[in-house]
Amino acid sequence: MITLLNLFCGCIAVIFAVQGHLEASALLVMLGIGFDFFDGLAARLLHAHSELGLQLDSLADMVTSGVAPGIVMYQLLSQVFGKPFYAVPGAWDSEQIMAGFDTSYVSLLGLLITMASAYRLAKFNIDTRQTTSFIGLPTPANTLLIISLPLILKFQQEPWITQIILNKWFLIVLTLVSCYLLNAEIPLFSLKFKTWGVKENKVRYMFLLFAVVLIVLLKFIAIPVVILFYILTSLIVNNKK
Repeated sequence: MITLLNLFCGCIAVIFAVQGHLEASALLVMLGIGFDFFDGLAARLLHAHSELGLQLDSLADMVTSGVAPGIVMYQLLSQVFGKPFYAVPGAWDSEQIMAGFDTSYVSLLGLLITMASAYRLAKFNIDTRQTTSFIGLPTPANTLLIISLPLILKFQQEPWITQIILNKWFLIVLTLVSCYLLNAEIPLFSLKFKTWGVKENKVRYMFLLFAVVLIVLLKFIAIPVVILFYILTSLIVNNKK
């Protein structure tokens, strides 16, 4: 049920994103990712692991952390190229629908995130190396990176930030980099807690504390910083092993 709530939030997020309500979509995605975290926690606490749960979790993630961020990036690119697409309410006629799809084809690059996420999720399900850690950026982390952009634009309207985010090259490069990180052979630590002990979870607790402090200080701008810190911390930790 918790996994299905993740999927439910993802579906609503997709609807909002298609209609151009990117902030609402981002908030629904964050709620879905919250359910995604707690379904794994609940499964571990209740010893309720199953193959069905594994497959269902990936299918839910495909919507919340695959389709939704791809459409969000598509809409951001469409804004930059001056041709945002919004669904026309009640438009069932094919000509009306295609008229609304008068978009820049460069904006379709945003959907590379969806395809890269699908590839990662499929690979994750058959990769026995990723049982206790990750190889490549997890789809929820990548999604948080993407959906932070409309939230920053909406709630932290600094001219220099807006200029960076709504730069076409920034969005294109970010899209390509995120696709690479999703499937790169980069070992990253997992935030899954098997026990609550400090010694065995020292890195996780330090990372979470750092993330909370940054979010309090920087609000939504903290999200990209935390993702970058997550990658750098993982590289440092793994180099010490």
